[in-house]
Amino acid sequence: MSGADTQTQIEAAVLRRLLGHLREHTEVQNIDLMNLAGFCRNCIAKWWVEEAERHGTPLEYESAREQVYGMAYPEWKRLYQKP
Repeated sequence: MSGADTQTQIEAAVLRRLLGHLREHTEVQNIDLMNLAGFCRNCIAKWWVEEAERHGTPLEYESAREQVYGMAYPEWKRLYQKP
């Protein structure tokens, strides 16, 4: 395996861990993330769509959000988003 392949595998694993962490910590609201880090779960979904398109793979935003949230966004919002 090449160094580039190893790097890609590590980056993919880190993304999976980040998404898992965000899914476990539903008490952290997107607005909190935006205020503290300058990005939120929706930003990650938008980046996902942009990168997919850059690689010639069309991806719907709602599908990307499901990847990030681990469920349909309206369901996550109903369950976890504070008013």
